[in-house]
Amino acid sequence: MEVPVEPEELLLSARARRPEALIRAAVGAVLIGLVLLFAADARSTAGGLNTDVAQQAAHAPQWLVDLAGAFAATAVLLLPVAFAVRLLWQREPRRAADGVLAAVPAYGLALLVGLAHPVLDRPAPVLAYLITAGAAARPRWLAAMVVLLGLDGLTALVNGSADALALLLSLLVGLTTANAAVYALGSPNARLTTELLFGALRLTGFQPVSAFRTPGVPAHGQHRFLIGQHGERPDLDVVLLDRETSAAGFFRRSWRRLRLRSAPQRRSLLSPRQALQQEALLSYAAQAAGARSRRLLVTADLGPDAAFAVYERLTGHTLDQLTDEEVDDGLLADAWRQLDRLNARRIAHRGLTQGSLLVDEQGAVHLVNLEDGDISAGDLALRGDLAQLLATTATRVGAERAVAAAVGVIGAERVGTAVPMLQPLGVLPGTGVAAGQLAELRDAILRTRPQAPVEPARLERLRTRTLISVFGGALAGYYLLLQFSSKQDNPLAALGAAHSGWFAFAGLAAVGGVVAATMSFVGFVPERLNLAQAGLAQLAGGFANLVTPSGVGGMAVGTRFLQRAGVAPRKAIASVGASQVVGLALHLLLIMVFGYLASVHYGPSLSTSPALITGVLAAAVLALVAAGVPRLRRWIATRLQSLFAGVLPRLLDLLQHPVKLAVGVVGQLLVSLTSAACLYFCCLAFGLHPGLAAVTVANLIGGALGSAVPTPGGVGGVELLLSGALAQTIGVSAAEALPPVLLFRVLTFWLPVLPGWISLVWLQHRKAL
Repeated sequence: MEVPVEPEELLLSARARRPEALIRAAVGAVLIGLVLLFAADARSTAGGLNTDVAQQAAHAPQWLVDLAGAFAATAVLLLPVAFAVRLLWQREPRRAADGVLAAVPAYGLALLVGLAHPVLDRPAPVLAYLITAGAAARPRWLAAMVVLLGLDGLTALVNGSADALALLLSLLVGLTTANAAVYALGSPNARLTTELLFGALRLTGFQPVSAFRTPGVPAHGQHRFLIGQHGERPDLDVVLLDRETSAAGFFRRSWRRLRLRSAPQRRSLLSPRQALQQEALLSYAAQAAGARSRRLLVTADLGPDAAFAVYERLTGHTLDQLTDEEVDDGLLADAWRQLDRLNARRIAHRGLTQGSLLVDEQGAVHLVNLEDGDISAGDLALRGDLAQLLATTATRVGAERAVAAAVGVIGAERVGTAVPMLQPLGVLPGTGVAAGQLAELRDAILRTRPQAPVEPARLERLRTRTLISVFGGALAGYYLLLQFSSKQDNPLAALGAAHSGWFAFAGLAAVGGVVAATMSFVGFVPERLNLAQAGLAQLAGGFANLVTPSGVGGMAVGTRFLQRAGVAPRKAIASVGASQVVGLALHLLLIMVFGYLASVHYGPSLSTSPALITGVLAAAVLALVAAGVPRLRRWIATRLQSLFAGVLPRLLDLLQHPVKLAVGVVGQLLVSLTSAACLYFCCLAFGLHPGLAAVTVANLIGGALGSAVPTPGGVGGVELLLSGALAQTIGVSAAEALPPVLLFRVLTFWLPVLPGWISLVWLQHRKAL
């Protein structure tokens, strides 16, 4: 039953929590940690900065410095008091109290951070108070805050009472605490009353006379009201959004979007106006497609922090409010007809729960709650709608009736495409369907369409356990490396001492490796490929290697890219296999060539290196074990056969394109050479001066053996074996060889992770993967 709303009643909550404040607080916490690390590892740089400031300050009259310092210290303490008095005068005591609640933990956090590095104690609580209390939103107070805090910090630097890092940490502590308090306490919301809403509605041509709250909990936290224009019966449905409700579920949606390929692509941090514009676009698109939904009449702003949309009122009951007798076959068929009209125009609903199927008084089905829908949706999203509606209706009428209703409207073939999506990740949590019901749905569809695909669709971009295992394994691997290294020479601390010039050359060599990999990839494919997308595919493959052992992810990404580019699946696999075979042959050839060059330079010491002997013996033992154990031999043979099937015919095809083949071979050579060059420059960055041939041998042998370690990306194994091989080939200790290897891995493995993920998402969005 509708509840009347009084004219002066607030329609929105007095306070709103905004996710952007929490994001800023998290970024501030990370910056505090980075500054503390810099303060610990770069004392000489910080000391030089403080010395420069002191030298410049010596030219200023001491009386002027003392006067400015006294004025700034007093003014900074009086500024929050003056602002508190103004707030109390304006009858805003809650804001003044919020400032105090932020200033106290800011002072405590400053004391805590001060245990690691001195912190200027005044700016942190003052800044936290003023921002939380709202001074930053008032230009004059903001200017006074910036000037006085800047003067206070400058005089502290000149007097020598604080260094630059202490001032920076104090400001970061104040900003971080203020943003955390703003999120925890909420910020004041627009004071929107019924009278103000009526005034805005009159400006858009309506004549409101009464308002009622709708019963139940609206979707996405929206505030919905029924407005009457002619008498007591409401005829308008009004949706109000403030900044909190427009960003409702931001962190949940962001995680789902990062994790799932099937997650809605809605932008997360939208202003109220942007959120309603997106909803309006979907509503108009649904109307143009001929699907029944709520008819949008108008959208408008209500100040900077709120907006509203007006719909024609739609009366009826949602599917979960109907009795079992009311959910008949005609109703189910009508629901499928509405979805079919949306999907025919490439519109995905993405939220087909029982609450999104509204049945009006004439028994017609309307698809409502289009907030998470998509325009120009991809096949995955459209198939997800089919699976979602099947699951939703099956919870009411069972699998057999649900499938029969779908087949009767859209046909068995289209219903069959939903089978791979009928999995827990493919349906919304609000559906209430159990795993057993999903299995019943799949069986019912397969009885109607036996040739339908049964392999579940891969909906996850990243698995939680995979991320945990990757980063847990990385931390464990690096911890073991530190245990093997010298206690006095911490290789992680030594990274800060790397020579920046050689560091830049190492970075250029790492970038050259991506170009070389693109040349190799394109060269072994006779068909014409988009070079830019092929390069992005190499970055995406590097990201995939982060979560798979032994480069399997990179090969899978390359094969999928070729298939999406129009290359037949068997030829795509053969092209990737051909590049692997040629790369292996060239790898062995380079080991022999550079091994000979290095032995000429180093003489007998290299040929009798324990690392080389151990590596050769280990490889020989592994080969003998693989050949001598029948089950293992068959397993390896099966894997090699599936990987390299069709390689020889593909190479024969490439002989008809000698230029392409030459590009592929040169690219494979450059992949190894740029990798060796990157490691060589990393050695030079740490003051080591080895021979290029010796470094190349270490990189070819140690990198290959380390990559064979069955951990994601070879984490731990590559670092340990490569540093051991480098130490033996160039004649240094393991502690000296480890920092260049760690820098090499940062440049060639860890830094490309973010560009690789972005490339993967972009290629998937462009349907190139």
